[in-house]
Amino acid sequence: MDSRPPETDAPAEAVPPAAAAAAKGDVEITRPRNDKRGYRRVVLPNDLECLLVSDPDTDKAAASMNVSVGYFCDPEGLEGLAHFLEHMLFYASEKYPIEDSYSKYITEHGGSTNAFTTCEHTNFFFDVNHDCLNDALDRFAQFFIKPLLSADATLREIKAVDSENQKNLLSDPWRMNQLQNHISLESHPYHKFGTGNWDTLEVKPKEKGLDTRLELIKFYDSHYSANLMQLVVYGKESLDNLQTLVENKFCGVRNTGRERFSFPGHPCSSEHLQVLVKAVPIKQGHTLRILWPITPNIRHYKEGPCKYVSHLIGHEGEGSLFYVLKKLGWAMSLEAGEGDWSYEFSFFSVVIKLTDVGHEHMEDIVGLLFRYITLLQTSGTPKWIFDELQTICETGFHYRDKSPPIHYVANISSNMQIYPPEDWLIASSVPSKFSPDAIQGILNELTPDNVRIFWESKKFEGQTNLTEPWYGTSYSVEAVPPSIIQKWVEKAPVEDLHMPKPNIFLPSDLSLKNAEEKASFPCMLRKTLFSRVWYKPDTMFFTPKAYIKMDFHCPLSRSSPESSVLTDVFTRLLMDYLNDYAYDAQVAGLYYGVRPNDTGFQITMVGYNDKMRTLLETVIGKIAEFEVKADRFSVIKETITKEYENFKFRQPYQQAFYYCSLILEEQTWAWDEELAAVSQIEASDLEKFLPHLLGKTFIESYFAGNMEPGAVKGVMQHVEDILFNAPVSLCKALPSSQHLTKRIVKLERGLRYYYPALCLNHQDENSCLLHYIQIHQDDLKQNVLLQLFTLVAKQPAFHQLRSVEQLGYITVLTQRNNSGVWGLQFIIQSTVKDPSNLDDRVEAFLNMFEGTLYQMPDEEFKSNVNALVDMKLEKYKNIREESAFFWKEISEGTLKFDRKEAEVAALRDLNKEELIEFFNNHVKDNAPQKKILSIQVYGGLHSSEYGKIVHDESQPHSYQITDIFSFRRSRPLYGSFKGGVGQMKL
Repeated sequence: MDSRPPETDAPAEAVPPAAAAAAKGDVEITRPRNDKRGYRRVVLPNDLECLLVSDPDTDKAAASMNVSVGYFCDPEGLEGLAHFLEHMLFYASEKYPIEDSYSKYITEHGGSTNAFTTCEHTNFFFDVNHDCLNDALDRFAQFFIKPLLSADATLREIKAVDSENQKNLLSDPWRMNQLQNHISLESHPYHKFGTGNWDTLEVKPKEKGLDTRLELIKFYDSHYSANLMQLVVYGKESLDNLQTLVENKFCGVRNTGRERFSFPGHPCSSEHLQVLVKAVPIKQGHTLRILWPITPNIRHYKEGPCKYVSHLIGHEGEGSLFYVLKKLGWAMSLEAGEGDWSYEFSFFSVVIKLTDVGHEHMEDIVGLLFRYITLLQTSGTPKWIFDELQTICETGFHYRDKSPPIHYVANISSNMQIYPPEDWLIASSVPSKFSPDAIQGILNELTPDNVRIFWESKKFEGQTNLTEPWYGTSYSVEAVPPSIIQKWVEKAPVEDLHMPKPNIFLPSDLSLKNAEEKASFPCMLRKTLFSRVWYKPDTMFFTPKAYIKMDFHCPLSRSSPESSVLTDVFTRLLMDYLNDYAYDAQVAGLYYGVRPNDTGFQITMVGYNDKMRTLLETVIGKIAEFEVKADRFSVIKETITKEYENFKFRQPYQQAFYYCSLILEEQTWAWDEELAAVSQIEASDLEKFLPHLLGKTFIESYFAGNMEPGAVKGVMQHVEDILFNAPVSLCKALPSSQHLTKRIVKLERGLRYYYPALCLNHQDENSCLLHYIQIHQDDLKQNVLLQLFTLVAKQPAFHQLRSVEQLGYITVLTQRNNSGVWGLQFIIQSTVKDPSNLDDRVEAFLNMFEGTLYQMPDEEFKSNVNALVDMKLEKYKNIREESAFFWKEISEGTLKFDRKEAEVAALRDLNKEELIEFFNNHVKDNAPQKKILSIQVYGGLHSSEYGKIVHDESQPHSYQITDIFSFRRSRPLYGSFKGGVGQMKL
């Protein structure tokens, strides 16, 4: 698979001269054909470059400020300072001195905030309800005008950065990325550690007599200059009004005339090339990363040579490198493309996930890769491949789905650092000039002379002699001169590697079907003994795209850990068999997936509707004639086994989510039981299981978008004919008595259940609390009360538990919905306190928040209600968003297609007293209706506290869950919506 970042997500690393020299006059910005938004480039007197986006249809406003400063600028011995500054700017400013008032304003007005720091830029962004842009921008602009950077906040936020780093210490992607950085020139900033931690931001500076806060202020003053900033503002207002707004808010950003930072030279010298690095990962599995330094694609982005080369090396169709490696049973996946890059340097990488057998054939795999590269180098560069790529990319750009404004602005502001203004939207997404020389130039750089091979496997434990300093990764380095690689090429097996065939899935019909009716909601189009079809024409997006969901209800699929695992293997094998055929569909913008779910398995398709029926019928045909191939079965079994074995390396908060679901959801199985089942199953078990699995099947489906009802009925008739009506068919109708429902455990009022567990990875020092308050089953009024309370309490909870008490980087209050059973949950991951202590802090917060709620002015209450109303009335951006909402109503059986409108009506009738009553009854400490489940995952630092809590007597009104399944069996369940009064009959 081609692993290039998504087009609009191109990493903003450095500025080509074109962008730096762009004229300040009006510019014609290339935009998608169907994009009705207004765009204007403005350069303020202080040299701050802005793009204004006017969208009269938007419900959300958004803004992003990209600052062309990243961790490459960190001073020596103050690693992580740029990232730390990104954190600190959120706190307070001279104009808004109350801590977290920016985040509080955004959250209370339907929005969200975030930021990230990369090697050469820092990006801040937010969204908010459209009518609040003025006040939100005023607060946001102060980041770049007069932030406070207070001494008190400095120390607390260093702890937050340290907690963020703690979260990453046992993450293989972070570890391996830093290892690549480490094996490079110490004199080049690529070598740096960018996150920072307690040691680099507090301990070491103090030892050197440095004051981190003063260094922070110095860094801000000397690096944050208006001429190094790029701003995007997205709103409902006209371009003129947006321009006035931006000029008023951002004219105060200082311009110190700072020259753009540049970091010339490549990070790798000859000693860092022709190397084989063996590294020990945290997780099970073997990964091979082959990297070459190349000429950055950004210098030739109109020609797109990397796009061309990665399309071929990352191809998965017949004759491709992956096709051959898969056939040999050596690879599970392959990705190729440009990775770390800036205007000065770049790496091309090929990342291959190996099977156990593939691990033993590393030399052959590298040999085959170089043999394929040689084939590309000597085959010329066929223009038809470029033309096909160009067509795919152009279609993708012009029919691009509308994305949430918050993502859109962050992507564009990042692009502004790199591209000239006319290309800010299109970036490098569409190659427009065919240049065989540029393509050949990249291919000629992929040689054995400048290769870096990183090989990761647990099998290297005890065989390494070096340690990477920041994450502690064990590794070793050995030389691989070109002569050795040549031997690998010569001894690799002879396989038929060849260029791909033309793509049959390129959409040729992009016309829009006339929807006969302007239906706002799905309707049931057809119902038979075998299936039911819901249909929703596209009345909003007017793109040549469609969306299909097809749920196969098979009661046997979840009846035991073995059947659950066999269903999983079946769906993965199905996709595996289809891969070399369906890969072209994905490349051409038609995506599909087959996954197990709670009631069986599910097919999802989304993309251009033109060839969708062809792909769907192929998938259905493959189910009808499914056969178990022993060689592929063993590869899939190995993949799933490793996933289960790696379960214990999940973050503690992810383990807490798992325990919570296991306790609450009927018919779910423990991961270790499923792991035991995987180790026992053989190909013959799947052969015996399938007729039973499909022998009782009902298909619930949903078709939406650019499709006509007659065509939808025709597709479903064809599906039934193939699966149910053939002379010999696996599938038989499912009697209504055997339809599955997903039901949820009902907790007891006035009781606090708690489940303590040791973190499955004993090396992980982080602990986690998931404090869940179960409240009600789907009910319009209760829903909006819960949602309103969450909106009101979310930011105060974050401020108190994260900013003030510094309990941990991951601190979240959110609502939880399990199959229509609603509740609140606090999630805190921490090395500072053990989970039982964290539980106390949550209760203390609720006690403190009681006063805030009682004293809330009526105006603030109304403002929060209006913010929630605006959020609910927000229009869908694309067919995926719309379909996700309607499908949830269908799959859960609630069928409240007008839910948003009904909840808005309920919201508008609410008063503050009802919210207080809701809090008093369900949420506050000792509330009469309160039902608590506290999931407590104890990390390495708190293992002694775990021993204590397990053996201590439970407190009054508390109940320790010691056996999840006994507990689950002993509790009543909420009723299912499927088949309830006025609900969906099966």
